[in-house]
Amino acid sequence: MKIVVIGGSGLIGSKTVERLRKKGHDVISASPASGVNTITGEGLAQAVAGSQVVIDLSNSPSFEEKAVVAFFETAGRNLLAAENAAAVGHHVALSVVGTERLQGSGYFKGKAAQENLIRDSGIPYTIVHSTQFFEFTGAIAQTGTVGQVTHVPTAYFQPIFSDDVADAMVAVALAPPVNGIVEIAGPEKMRMSDLVARYLKAIKDPRQVIGDSHARYYGYEIDDGTLVPGANPRIGATRFDDWLSRPPAQR
Repeated sequence: MKIVVIGGSGLIGSKTVERLRKKGHDVISASPASGVNTITGEGLAQAVAGSQVVIDLSNSPSFEEKAVVAFFETAGRNLLAAENAAAVGHHVALSVVGTERLQGSGYFKGKAAQENLIRDSGIPYTIVHSTQFFEFTGAIAQTGTVGQVTHVPTAYFQPIFSDDVADAMVAVALAPPVNGIVEIAGPEKMRMSDLVARYLKAIKDPRQVIGDSHARYYGYEIDDGTLVPGANPRIGATRFDDWLSRPPAQR
């Protein structure tokens, strides 16, 4: 089966491409570096021609509200138009658990705009809502850092390893479209401040973690329901401590 992975050189994209190729599929890893640009439309028609599935793993280079919304709207329109012309049978997109609950964020507004375009496209689709990746724990710590102290939200979330995200993307892409949302999450629900404290201790970072219910998550206040999945999400296999025990190069 021919499968196009938009954003195929990124963190999730590269892992997804590798897994699909090992299964014997004809996979196009599409990105501006390979001559496929969803913003300008360059190379899109050629890339998706003859494909049965397109997986959109692209991401905005900017998190400023106007820029991120413009990215997802422009890229979405161009990609979906090319897929309609090529009669693609399944559009798969990676989005975020909590998108509909955090619409004060420009990034989440962009993801919501992307999802609306997909629903209105007429192409059979599956939208995958993932929780935060383990790999971004350090970035969460950094956003709240002042000196040797970091203030981190105490809200619950259920982070997941990027390898498990790629496994889920492959499984969804090879299954029939659900014309709806599939949620994926890690195996442990925990408070964000506790997770960051475990991470910093493991990497011997001396910063003190202060759990604060009003601390901001990338600039926005969250609560216990903002970033957790609903009932019966697909659960990744890797626990946080197992990920932490890996050599740094494998994290």
